[in-house]
Amino acid sequence: MTPPNTPKTIAGKPVGQVGYGMMNLTMSGKISHEEAIKPMKAALEKGANFWNAGTFYGPPNANSLHLVKYYFTKYPEDAPRVVLSLKGAYDIRRQAPNCSAEGLRAAVDEALRVLDGAKTIDLFECARIDPEVPVETMVGTLVQLMREGKIGSYGLSEVSPDTVRRAHAVHPPAAVEEELSLFTRHVLDAGGVADTCRELGVPLVGYSPMGAGWLTGQFKTLDDLPADDYRRRFPRFQPGAFERNVKLVEAVEAVAQRKGCTSAQIAIAWYVLLLPFLAYSSSVSANTGGPNRVLRQGVIAIPGATKVSRVEENCKLVELTDAEAVDLQKAVDHAAVAGDRYPEAAKKYLSK
Repeated sequence: MTPPNTPKTIAGKPVGQVGYGMMNLTMSGKISHEEAIKPMKAALEKGANFWNAGTFYGPPNANSLHLVKYYFTKYPEDAPRVVLSLKGAYDIRRQAPNCSAEGLRAAVDEALRVLDGAKTIDLFECARIDPEVPVETMVGTLVQLMREGKIGSYGLSEVSPDTVRRAHAVHPPAAVEEELSLFTRHVLDAGGVADTCRELGVPLVGYSPMGAGWLTGQFKTLDDLPADDYRRRFPRFQPGAFERNVKLVEAVEAVAQRKGCTSAQIAIAWYVLLLPFLAYSSSVSANTGGPNRVLRQGVIAIPGATKVSRVEENCKLVELTDAEAVDLQKAVDHAAVAGDRYPEAAKKYLSK
């Protein structure tokens, strides 16, 4: 299956239809590097060569960069095969970005110090937009870092359509990263980020394709979440909202059962054959590939997985027929999502 609109390259390098999110490998501090590189290796061998890391995914001395350095020290031959996307210039303790020229340079230089030549930074993106720094100034600094050979390209994360346009006017970004899943679809609104990226020819990367774990099918009651799980602070996992959101999980599970696959695979299939603009309006026929064929717009999903089996599951693409896609979209549209995607304290810099 090769969806015609799925981005084939990012930062001028070939990428697979599914990428790999690295956050959970280092964020908890509970997974050794030796264990963590197993799913990384599996992802690469399954074609998921677009890796998304973060300087704040873990403590300063044990974040994504240290794991990346460990991996490519052991497998130096894999370095040219991987397209490394690195989020940074963000202080997770203060929950605040620093996209000043000094902040960006410091973040990139520190990343290069940790990597120590084991891997290039193919794409660097500010994790959030800094309200104290004009977008044009931020992009200007990133372009200068590109000219100096310190980064291969730049990207944007959690931005508005206007920010994408302003950045593009200075220098086209290599990609835009947004939260996107069957649980989180705001970027698909008419005139939103997906429309803007399509118009400007910018690849769109979707993080948290499983809706913070909802679409893995692991959560049926609040008791399924460990007492110290960070998601207990998220509005969608609060009592009241949780019970309503389980209904969307069940709707996706029903589609998966009919298809003979997992809910996670349905979530990825929705990405790969994304139906942003309305698969089942009265003008659309779900039966054949005639003039009313459902529009399919590909997006690169970056699911995270800490186990090889999960990586293999995520990379095994399930093809949806138009009729199945329409059934899925109907189920999703009739199951409202309850609660915001982030706690109040973390919303300040979203979609800016």
